[in-house]
Order: sequence, then C-alpha cells, then structure tokens
Amino acid sequence: MARRKKKERAEELRSLSDEQLARELDETYRRLLTLRIQLETRQQTNTAERTKVTRQIARIRTLQRERDLALAYADVGRER
Repeated sequence: MARRKKKERAEELRSLSDEQLARELDETYRRLLTLRIQLETRQQTNTAERTKVTRQIARIRTLQRERDLALAYADVGRER
C-alpha cells in the first residue's frame, strides 16, 4: 500500500512544470524550516514528519536533476 502512495506522489510531481516544481521545492523548504523550529521548541512531537519533508525535497531535486540531464543530453545529440 505504501508503495502505491509513493508512486502517486512521484507521478504528481512529474506532472508539474519546471516553475511549479521550483515553487513546490521552495514551499517544502519553508515547511522543513517550520518543522525544525517547532521540534526545537517542542511544539511538534511528530519527529517522523521531518523525515517525510526531507524525502519530499529529495524527490523534487531528483526530478529537477533528471530534467536538467535530459536537456543536456538532448543538446549534445543536436551538436553531432
């Protein structure tokens, strides 16, 4: 069941444009900062949430890197 949810999240992110993906990354970083502050001040007790947000950041950055590499390889192919 968890595997399906991860796939759905990844597919949802893949459907976003580059600008939307950058916006989502910015919002996720803000969420991480908020969580870190809440955990330090003991307002938040769910420590697993920080891991979820960190993994979301990794997913987004991975997609951005995939897109950058795809563009780079497309450019190299055109030069030949």
